[in-house]
Amino acid sequence: MASTYDYDDAPTRHDEQTGPEGYDPNFLPDSVKSFVTHLYRHIREKNVYEIYEMYETSFQTLSDRFFKDSPWPSVDAVATYVDNDRVFCLLYREMWFRHLYARLSPTLKQRIDSWDNYCSLFQVVLRESLNMQLPNQWLWDMVDEFVYQFQSFCQYRAKMKNKTEQEIALLRQFDQAWNVYGVLNFLQALVEKSTIIQILEREKEGLEQFTATDGYDYNGGSNVLKVLGYFSTVGLLRVHCLLGDYHTGLKCLLPIDISQEGVYATVIGSHITAIYHYGFANLMLRRYVDAIREFNKILLHIYKTKQYHHKSSQYEQILKKNEQMYALLAICLSLCQQVKLLDETVNAQLREKYGEKMARMQRYDDEAFAIYDELFSYACPKFITPLSSKF
Repeated sequence: MASTYDYDDAPTRHDEQTGPEGYDPNFLPDSVKSFVTHLYRHIREKNVYEIYEMYETSFQTLSDRFFKDSPWPSVDAVATYVDNDRVFCLLYREMWFRHLYARLSPTLKQRIDSWDNYCSLFQVVLRESLNMQLPNQWLWDMVDEFVYQFQSFCQYRAKMKNKTEQEIALLRQFDQAWNVYGVLNFLQALVEKSTIIQILEREKEGLEQFTATDGYDYNGGSNVLKVLGYFSTVGLLRVHCLLGDYHTGLKCLLPIDISQEGVYATVIGSHITAIYHYGFANLMLRRYVDAIREFNKILLHIYKTKQYHHKSSQYEQILKKNEQMYALLAICLSLCQQVKLLDETVNAQLREKYGEKMARMQRYDDEAFAIYDELFSYACPKFITPLSSKF
């Protein structure tokens, strides 16, 4: 759907300065002022439909138009247009850092600043009664990006060979930034403070309307804490899979009944992340039937719906996870002959992609082992070590 607002401003001298060297953090195109003020107003009015349109469409349009190779304007530049609202500024910075990670290479200081912003944002959610509703897509993206940046930081920190003395000093100084316990504690705190486990239990008894309303509060309340807590169960599963703790990961996801339609399935990224990690954890625990059954369902869902996501900023990630799950499914079926669990469409796609390799994998010789290794390396999560290097 087209954006509600027209952001096709004529380019100015500043608009052409898109590289980092020409970046002016205080320069605010008129269309960005309009975007920020309208977004702020819609958040105050709890207009979820307009927030979603601006977040999902307008933000991407402006990013492509003005900030392809540079960060968005600094929070200081926009604060005066939003009454210096503390919560809005935290939300804006969350988007600012997410754009930075997607389009540029963050510096160590920016990685640390992003951690500080998430700490401040989640502390506000946990300690204060927020009077706002945000789209599920945005709330999922917060959790998803939080885990991604943690993973990225662990990988960054593990590569000490080319670090400067200044970077090593910063790592020493901010040794609690993106600490594994801090990440797990925030996600767990969101789950507990939201009481989402109890909410889902009461829903089974007909005493709650969480899934029926997609997590939104139509009685004038806020959905932020509840939905962040809900998505944090998926975030915890992902973190534990990255750490190789599959039992704990699956335990964290238990509150969500993935055999039923749920809020996790309303956002395609959440749906795929939940099932990918659920299936992978079960594969690693040799619960092949459970993995095959869920891989089959999500792959069939992607096959039927991916045409609706081709304009999404997540489209390439959807296709990548689709291919990875076919590779994991090939491994599962080579270890557990349960083709009867597959839909005909999924089976045909699988045979087209990996039919020959699956036949060779079932010989259980050195060549088969090499194929298993190849597919596993391609399809597994990018594991991390949470331990700091010795400086």
